Amino acid sequence: MKVCVAGVGYVGLVTGTCLSYLGYEVTCVDIDSQKIETLKQGIPTFYEPGLKELLEICLKKQNLSFSTDIKEATVKADIIFIAVGTPPEENGEPNLQYVKDVSNSIGEALDCNKLRVIINKSTVPIGSGNWVEMLVNEGVQKAQGKDCHPDFLVASNPEFLREGSAIYDTLYPDRVVIGANDERATSILTRLYKPILQQNFAPPIKELTPPAGVNAVPLVVTDITSAEMIKYASNAFLATKISFINEIANICEVVGADVKQVAQGIGLDTRIGGKFLSAGIGWGGSCFGKDLSAIISIAKEYDYQPELLNSTINVNLKQRHNIIRKLQSALKIIKGRTIGLLGLSFKPNTDDLRDAPSLTLINQLSKMGAKVKAYDPIAMDNCKKQYPDLDVCYENSIHDLAKGCDAIIIVTEWDEFKYMELSELKTLMSIPVVIDSRNIIEPEAAEKAGLIHYPVGRAANFKAIGAGVS
Repeated sequence: MKVCVAGVGYVGLVTGTCLSYLGYEVTCVDIDSQKIETLKQGIPTFYEPGLKELLEICLKKQNLSFSTDIKEATVKADIIFIAVGTPPEENGEPNLQYVKDVSNSIGEALDCNKLRVIINKSTVPIGSGNWVEMLVNEGVQKAQGKDCHPDFLVASNPEFLREGSAIYDTLYPDRVVIGANDERATSILTRLYKPILQQNFAPPIKELTPPAGVNAVPLVVTDITSAEMIKYASNAFLATKISFINEIANICEVVGADVKQVAQGIGLDTRIGGKFLSAGIGWGGSCFGKDLSAIISIAKEYDYQPELLNSTINVNLKQRHNIIRKLQSALKIIKGRTIGLLGLSFKPNTDDLRDAPSLTLINQLSKMGAKVKAYDPIAMDNCKKQYPDLDVCYENSIHDLAKGCDAIIIVTEWDEFKYMELSELKTLMSIPVVIDSRNIIEPEAAEKAGLIHYPVGRAANFKAIGAGVS
């Protein structure tokens, strides 16, 4: 089977590269010619562990190509993935212009030579399967007239990729979801995913070895609407779980409990599970906020008010401001202080800054009159490029960042920060205040190093407060 992937963002490029590695002939298409030329040289257009190595493997095999010509790629393909962006509008609804444009373009390119399956890989509102079918037909009629009736089917195949482990999640997923209203589409997609479902391929690199004991991947076959809802419901639940533990963390602080111990205690209950129970500054990134806003907007269309989902967003926003409140509690006056941020990306192992908590902190602290410095091992170049007017001084190391700081906020839990020398921080800082918004430092270690440590949902180290804090 020949595959066309429209869109070379996180989902499109990772999906196309992984399918190419599994032996399919894949053409990735995008309107951005600069991205396409960069990818032809084997250079990823974003940071993702293992992606560069996998690109090199597939380009050498010569079954992965990149193009700006969607017509040529569509004509060759048996399966066409729509993996373009659906960024949120100001009202929370997803911007579907890219989906509309690419669906029309696919329709204009279709011929009657064979059956093709067109798959929504982008996260799209409920009911988009019917809408994409209509848009493809509009493209057909525009280019070829009403007498042309190409044989195509529309299906939904939502992605569940985590940035920072996207290739791993593609090759070793928890499940594969196929939403289709025609058995032919289900059969074709089941064949496409057979290597993943049966786990009968060799790992591409040693860093991408399969999880122990996994010999097969569950397949969920459903109708298109249910598949679309599975994607939204998955992200809504995970975001809610994070907001829940942050709400519990805030209560832990006032009653004197330790949220890490609480999370461990409740996570051992198999009905709850321990994942996504790390209290901190809250979630960011391109998915949770966008998908929550979209499902809330869908619910309101049907005159339903999703109170729990609204609260999930509100708790997350409040959590970012709670970090500022901790800083105020430690320093009292923020104006004129030098504040260092360890981490810019919304999570480790990515350079993605979409809805990153760091941006909220930088803007808020700058408004309060603070000088803000930042260090991130990967995301600084991306931040400079995307936010050239951001009021922040970039540093080249933890050491450089700590010099002269009145406080440091740990924003992203990079491994480099987990293993940094705490006693050295104290000697470099003007005031050794550390706001640990990811709970990566144990209070005992902070106290031993002489740091004034403010974790989330755990007892703050007040013993060191005094000298230099005014």
